[in-house]
Amino acid sequence: MELNTKHLLDLSHTLAGEYLAGFTYPWQALDGIRDLILALGQNLPAEEYSQPAPGVWVHNTAKVFPSAYLGAPCIIGPDTEVRHCAFIRGSALVGAGCVVGNSVELKNVILFDGVQTPHYNYVGDSILGYRSHMGAGSITSNVKSDKTLVAVRDGETRLETGRKKFGAILGDQVEVGCNSVLNPGTVLGRRASVYPVSSVRGTVPPDCIYKGEGVVVPRRDSL
Repeated sequence: MELNTKHLLDLSHTLAGEYLAGFTYPWQALDGIRDLILALGQNLPAEEYSQPAPGVWVHNTAKVFPSAYLGAPCIIGPDTEVRHCAFIRGSALVGAGCVVGNSVELKNVILFDGVQTPHYNYVGDSILGYRSHMGAGSITSNVKSDKTLVAVRDGETRLETGRKKFGAILGDQVEVGCNSVLNPGTVLGRRASVYPVSSVRGTVPPDCIYKGEGVVVPRRDSL
């Protein structure tokens, strides 16, 4: 499976496109998200974005519910909804037309345009590609139980990331089923799907369905 940034993600659908283009693998970009948001924020059009707190930028067309918490730094893009009790801990770049749903927690993430995390999701130290969707209760687990560094496994290949905290990379138009766990270092190729109540580790090729451990099949509509 191709794990390069440009094979997984259409970089035209995020303010972070130029930044991400500088990395061979997308997880290499995780360390710089905070500084990226602060730099981008300084150049956002003042007539289009409000700044309700230092380091927080919200597009005028975005809808942020009163009980949501926006921690700095973060950018909330056009036509995005941040719903009741959402908890944005900080270092979150949320694109256009996204949904950050009730009781969703975001931390050190890039959400491309059109991403939906609508119900009870935790997304940390992760990048979610264009129009990817996480079903209710699905989460990214971003720290291994033994606290060792995360590696990305692709068949017999093992790529060391050097990171203690790394959740998942979702390629464009990925679908994650309800109540699934994406274990540290999970990478899902473009248009991959994950069955509900799955525990995913390693990689899932593009245009494939993850049905369970060792059971990955091509999507019928890709044949």
